[in-house]
Amino acid sequence: MTMSRAAHVALPDLELSAAASLFRGLSDPSRLALVQHLARGEHRVMDLVDHLGLAQSTVSEHLACLRDCGLVTVRPEGRSSWYSLSRPELFDLLAAAEAVLAATGERVTLCPAIHASAATPSSRPARGRPSVSAPRRRRGRAE
Repeated sequence: MTMSRAAHVALPDLELSAAASLFRGLSDPSRLALVQHLARGEHRVMDLVDHLGLAQSTVSEHLACLRDCGLVTVRPEGRSSWYSLSRPELFDLLAAAEAVLAATGERVTLCPAIHASAATPSSRPARGRPSVSAPRRRRGRAE
C-alpha cells in the first residue's frame, strides 16, 4: 500500500464508507491484537487465548467478526481450526499505522476529538441497558 502524494486519488463516498468500516473493524484493541498476532502466522483459537490472555469467547467473537469482514480465513485440520490473515495488504496497513504512530507520538492517543466521538451514543450500538428514565429494581426486595 505504497502511495505517493502525487498518485493519491480521492475515494468516492461509497469507498470512503467502506474504508471507514475497515478502520472501525480494526479499532477494537482486542481485535487489533488478534490481527497483529495473526500477522506472525496462523494460529488456533486456544493458541490465541494463551498468547493474548483473552477469554476464549472473546477471541472467537472477534475472529468471527474478522472472518465476516473477509480479513481472516479459517482452515480446518482434524478437530482444530487454524486462523490466518486472508489479505497480505493487512501487513502493509499495519506497517503504515506503526509508521504514522511513530511520527505522531502520543498525539493520536491524547486526541480529545477521537475520544469524544468514541463516547457518543450514536457511534455505539445499544446494549439493552435501561434508559435513564426507566425505574430501577433492587435485587432481593419486593416492591
